[in-house]
Amino acid sequence: MPVSEPVEMVERAMVLLRRRMTRRSLAGEAQVNDATFGVLDAVEAAERAGTPIGVSEVAAALSVDQPRASKLVAAAVEAGLIRREADQADGRRTLLVRTEAGRDLSERVHDHRRAKFAAAMADWSPADRADFARLLTRFIDAFG
Repeated sequence: MPVSEPVEMVERAMVLLRRRMTRRSLAGEAQVNDATFGVLDAVEAAERAGTPIGVSEVAAALSVDQPRASKLVAAAVEAGLIRREADQADGRRTLLVRTEAGRDLSERVHDHRRAKFAAAMADWSPADRADFARLLTRFIDAFG
């Protein structure tokens, strides 16, 4: 089955976007390495979803093995961005939560990212921005 031109355009755009959107470039002035920031992102996403997260879930979110995830989590704990808490439902399990410093860093990074996105769409009409947001969200939801 031939691939349509719009699909090819989307594929090329997504590849280019992935190359340009490294964690470092989106983290802005966050003085933290990419891997530690990845842990912070994973913990924040779990908090937003209301889903407890431990090292195993961080490993899955970052596509790394368990030993690597343990080292990354330890670095984020040492940096003061997350802390370990006992799981009240399962005493054998340790959960990860952002500290105040981690939440502050997340907010600064969100502000930086949003400013970059706003600058990229600065000359777009409000209707174009709304259409793009709707279509991109629909695309991501369908992409899985």
